[in-house]
Amino acid sequence: MKTRQLGNSELEITPIGLGAWAMGGGGYSAGWGPQNDEESIQTIHRAIDLGINWIDTAPVYGLGRSEEVVGRALKGRAERPYVFTKCSLVWDVQGNISNNLKAESIRRECEASLRRLQIDAIDLYQIHWPNPDPDIEEAWRTMAQLKREGKVRYIGVSNFDVVQMKRAMAIAPITSLQPPYSLLNREIETEILPFCINNDIGVIVYSPMASGLLTGAMSRERIANLPPDDWRRSNVEYQEPRLTRNLELVQFLTDIGFPHQMSPGEVAIAWTLSHPGVTGAIVGARRPDQISSLINAAEFRLDEREMGEIDQYLRQHP
Repeated sequence: MKTRQLGNSELEITPIGLGAWAMGGGGYSAGWGPQNDEESIQTIHRAIDLGINWIDTAPVYGLGRSEEVVGRALKGRAERPYVFTKCSLVWDVQGNISNNLKAESIRRECEASLRRLQIDAIDLYQIHWPNPDPDIEEAWRTMAQLKREGKVRYIGVSNFDVVQMKRAMAIAPITSLQPPYSLLNREIETEILPFCINNDIGVIVYSPMASGLLTGAMSRERIANLPPDDWRRSNVEYQEPRLTRNLELVQFLTDIGFPHQMSPGEVAIAWTLSHPGVTGAIVGARRPDQISSLINAAEFRLDEREMGEIDQYLRQHP
């Protein structure tokens, strides 16, 4: 699998990275319902065997569980993939999640992530959300110091806008941005992606398949039967009137992918990777067969005619 340089770093990453959000399971406000840890570990091993060389996780995914699973999966492997994780979302003993960008909190989070992941340094450490906004400068100074200390190799941001990135860049360079990007969410195209291109900031997009909605595996019946603690039950894209439109888009992507033997999910991922400002896409998976069925999106290229057809469809179905 060909690799791409991530921003101003020396990291050469595959176009697809494994997203470990769902591996955190359920039981908290951003959960995905029940998840088997051994199956998660098998999924991570399968992704590595297929050539994927980076994993994206965060402490808040399962309130520490996702990072612990990643750590278990990578322990003892001769060659491990790059590990990307985040900070700024913390929780109390009752599991209530809040935002914290204070220096002491970030340092505490970093140490906890290193323990859970069982690694000596985090390859890419990212501020998960820019909240509280007034504390961005304090947080970014702390991130830069962690890099100087060798606890993290590179530092990035997630869900930042251009103004917030400029504030951080006045303190230290940004290696990467992690924003949402999919056929259902194109907000970053106008200002954010051009800014990242012009400032050598790598972009790794999350939810390229709209949290599973564009995979082709989501039916009305399956959506109706999502576990009570699956956050997607309250996602507007999974509800009417948008649901009908989105399922029609899935059928359109199925038709685009059919001649290439590609699933709608693979087409959706390939579409995000076609933008020159996108370095890589985070592809979430919970079972080995899921990542196996999506890996071909890393090298699949939509031609000019197909890109035009997709663009026309999106204009006609806003």
